[in-house]
This record gives sequence, structure tokens and C-alpha cells, in this order.
Amino acid sequence: MRIIPVASGKGGVGKSLVAANLAIAFAQAGQRVVLADLDLGASNLHLVLGYQAPKTGIGSFLNDIRSDFSRVMINTDIRGLRFIPGDGEIPGSANLKASQRNALVKRFLALEADTDILILDLGAGTHQSILDFFLLSGQGIIVTAPAVTATLNAYVFLKNTVFRLMYTLFPKGSGAYTYLEQARKDSSGKNRLYIPQMLKEIAKIDPESFDKFQKNAAHFHPRLIMNLIDDPKDAEVAHKIRRSCEEYLDIKLEHLGVIYRDVLQDTALASRLPILLYKPQSLLAQAIYRIADKILQSEEEGFDLGERDIDDSFQEAAMEAEIDFENKAEYVTELLHTGAMTQGDLLETIKSQQLEISKLRKESNFLKFTLSKAMAQGFKP
Repeated sequence: MRIIPVASGKGGVGKSLVAANLAIAFAQAGQRVVLADLDLGASNLHLVLGYQAPKTGIGSFLNDIRSDFSRVMINTDIRGLRFIPGDGEIPGSANLKASQRNALVKRFLALEADTDILILDLGAGTHQSILDFFLLSGQGIIVTAPAVTATLNAYVFLKNTVFRLMYTLFPKGSGAYTYLEQARKDSSGKNRLYIPQMLKEIAKIDPESFDKFQKNAAHFHPRLIMNLIDDPKDAEVAHKIRRSCEEYLDIKLEHLGVIYRDVLQDTALASRLPILLYKPQSLLAQAIYRIADKILQSEEEGFDLGERDIDDSFQEAAMEAEIDFENKAEYVTELLHTGAMTQGDLLETIKSQQLEISKLRKESNFLKFTLSKAMAQGFKP
């Protein structure tokens, strides 16, 4: 059973949309799929699938971890796809106890007998439970968008994931664990250390823990999806995330592809249908199918992801961004002619994009000001 956690680090980047529609694409390809809403405390995945708020969900199970897990599972109208809803109205359900988290993991792993793919739609942020669920697989997906805050949060999420992996592997009291704790306390200002530097020190202090980490980290190959792009230039932001991950986190990030902003998504949501069912030929749906095909054709966990594989994935994503952009004009023209989109919708889309551009400019100016101020005070990255 493949486990595919889908995270974002920040809300509003289309993580749940990607998770739900990937699940549908896999099911349509003949896979037995389970989609679980782990965005506990803010569960809305059922809306993307077109369902009313469920009466029971994961939150109900967490209140009684000895209960039958199958009672919170829904057989959807899509052949091969089962859905485990979350609970958005149960206070504190986002902050799982260790016993609750372990019980959930045990139930998820028990699905292997009749499941090919388990997709976990994780909550936004870097809570310990979210990081642990992401680490259930070495091929988790991080969904982001071109906005500065979105890409920054994607990087921060991956950084926290690597640190969480260290904490789970280094025994308390070991030299590596003690060093990690001290580094965490000294991680402000000029004493900031990056993971490649830390690993060099850990290798000297505690070779046994270092070897254990290296062995596990070799199977950690997170994958990136750049969502909500409007222009091929937006896709170039992915290269910045890749460089940061390689330089500061010592991890290889594979690019699964780009997804353009599609005006039909809101229409599909209002119609209570996933975009893959509402308009399978849409720009968004075709991008989802393309990404799903890449995942299905890729190897299971344990493969060695080389530098050339990484380069190829980023080059392919850039090429797809160019091709989709060329098709975008024809796609919008078709929507106008068929009446699927009115001129008012088009104007509203342009207006929203202008607001987004204005927001990005403000974020960029703020970050430039902050960086200039830090440099003036003698901060060295």
C-alpha cells in the first residue's frame, strides 16, 4: 500500500483540492483508494467531494479509540474510492495525544489488505502530529503556490519535518539528541546552524545516531506541486524552494508538476462536484491526471533518487508550464463560447489576479525591507 500524505504548511493553496482529485484520478485508473481528511479542527474535504457534513468522522473515533474504525469510513459514488471524513466541530481534535496518533496510524496501516493507495490530507501548519503523519511515507507531497508566504511556509514545513525525523531517531540522552537540543536553544541570531552543518558535528559526536539518520533520510524524497500559477514565470519559484532544501536541509525535492489557476474550480465546488467529474477536460483536471500518472508510473519507496532525476523533474515541470500557458488562451476562449464562463466571470478573474499581484508586491517589498534592516544590523545568513 502506498501512503501519500499531502501537506502545505499554509492554508489557501489548494491542498485539499489536489488531495481529493488525485484520489479520484487514482480510483479511475483502477486503484483501490482511501482518502482520509486529517485536517482536524478545520475539516472540509467532504465539500470538495460534494458531500454534506458527515455525522461521524475521525474525531468520533478519537473520542473512543477502541471503537470500530470502519464506522467512520464512507463508500463514495466513485468506484474504488472510500473516504474517511474528519471532524471540524470537535474542539482540540487537531492536537492529538500520542495514544490517539498511534491508534490512527495502526488503523491506517491495517487498511493494506484491501487498499492500494492511502491519501492523507493533512492540516496546515507544523504541529507534531502533522509532521509524524507526513513521515509515514518518504514520498509525501507538499503543495504550494507562487506567493512568497506560501513558498516560505512550504520550506519551513519541510525544515520542521527533517528536525522531527531527527528527534524521532536520536535516543534521549544520546550525544546527538543533546547536541540537537542545544542547537535548538541557540538557533536565534548569529548562532543559527543549518542541517548540513549540524550533521557534520553529529557525525563526530555520535556516529551511531548519525548513521541511523542517514539510513532513514535516504528514503525521504518529498515531492512538490506548484498550484495556482497564472504564468510560466510563476513556476520558476519552485527552483528557489529546491535550492533552499538542498543547501540548508540536505534533502532532494522532486517536482511533480504545475497546476494553473482555473476559474471552473469555483463553479465545480458550487455544483458540489470535484473538478475531475465536473469538467474532466479542463486545464486543472488535465494537470491532476498528469501528476497522478507520474505518481503511478514512479517506483515504490526505497528507490535512489539521483541528481539527474531531480533535474529532469524540474525541466519537465517547466515545459508543462509553457505548454499549458499556450493552451490557456484557447481554453478561456472555449469557456466563453460555450457559456461555461461569462465575460463578467473573466473580468472578475482578472480583477482577482490584479489583487493577487498587488498582494505579492507588498509581500516582496516587506521582505526586502526586513532583509535590508537585518543586514544593516549585522545579520549574516
